[in-house]
Amino acid sequence: MGFKYKVSNDGIYFLTTTVVDWIDVFTRKELAEIIIESLKYCQKEKGLVLYAWCLMPSHLHLIASTAESKSLSDVMRYFKKFTSKSIVAAVKEINESRREWLLDKFGFAGRTNFKNKEYKFWQDGFFPIELDTTSFMQQKLDYLHNNPVAAGIVYEPEHYVFSSAINYTGQMGLIDVLLIE
Repeated sequence: MGFKYKVSNDGIYFLTTTVVDWIDVFTRKELAEIIIESLKYCQKEKGLVLYAWCLMPSHLHLIASTAESKSLSDVMRYFKKFTSKSIVAAVKEINESRREWLLDKFGFAGRTNFKNKEYKFWQDGFFPIELDTTSFMQQKLDYLHNNPVAAGIVYEPEHYVFSSAINYTGQMGLIDVLLIE
């Protein structure tokens, strides 16, 4: 079943997209790099404007909008479709000890969803929450960057490689972001 969201072209949104069954796949650097490169591509070619991001082992949080005349729903649809195919292909190629188990899980999710032919990597939806006040935006920014701390992965948000927290300390992270002032 598809999800319909009311997403305006001029709003800034907190988004979350999650791997089926909350499977921890982004513990593999090769798979995390697919997400990073895809986000960079969407920034350059699809009009994605990133303010913050955090790739956790089983899900991705973004604070994002789009350039004029671009649709956030379209960008997210493209991103999820491309990364889903790329990650499944990578799982088949890399030295992944859970390869058969992962492909079985993604295959089962795909077979039980009429929109998929073979594999399903992402859960449906991206759950946009419009950040319409400065305080709400700051709350979601803090939540996003503190997610790895709350999960016990790092002690300080800026020490987590797969997030924009370091950008907010004045240093360069893996992806350029437009800082929220």
